[in-house]
Amino acid sequence: MAKTIRSMSGTSISGKRTGAGTTGRSKNGTVAMGEMPREIGMAWQEAVRVRKNAYAPYSKFQVGAVLIDDQGRSHSGCNVENASYGATICAERTAVLRAVADGAKSIRHVVVVTDMNPPAPPCALCLQVLSEFSNDETRVWTGDLSGVTEVLKISELLPRHFGPKSLARGLKKPPRSP
Repeated sequence: MAKTIRSMSGTSISGKRTGAGTTGRSKNGTVAMGEMPREIGMAWQEAVRVRKNAYAPYSKFQVGAVLIDDQGRSHSGCNVENASYGATICAERTAVLRAVADGAKSIRHVVVVTDMNPPAPPCALCLQVLSEFSNDETRVWTGDLSGVTEVLKISELLPRHFGPKSLARGLKKPPRSP
């Protein structure tokens, strides 16, 4: 049986129902496990677990992320900070690197867990990297340690990303004459 979940933007998302539940948010603002696809609930649990492995001695801001590829495989990552701040890598990009190393070519879902309410969405740099392996229907699910609280399409978070199609359009232009 299919169930419809409303995102924060008001768009509808269809998924397989995993159990009893009502449409809407629980008292603590989370989406009940019965209101989302089972794979998202499992990915949220993994993101909570992997978040504990984050190396964040400077910011103390731990993030866990799990990507679900087009074959249904999960790829997890956590943030890893560095004393040279520019060398820090976010959880979402760590998960992308793992997914690519595991042979993933396309991302269907991204689940990000922080200990904030509302949860933090992926940063712009992560969105750009995620968009390289996503399509307009890729979903980004954000949550805290209590559960998933929001879901958006990646195209809502980064509506005009620069990607492979952008390069292809640029390469078709004739060279400028002096």
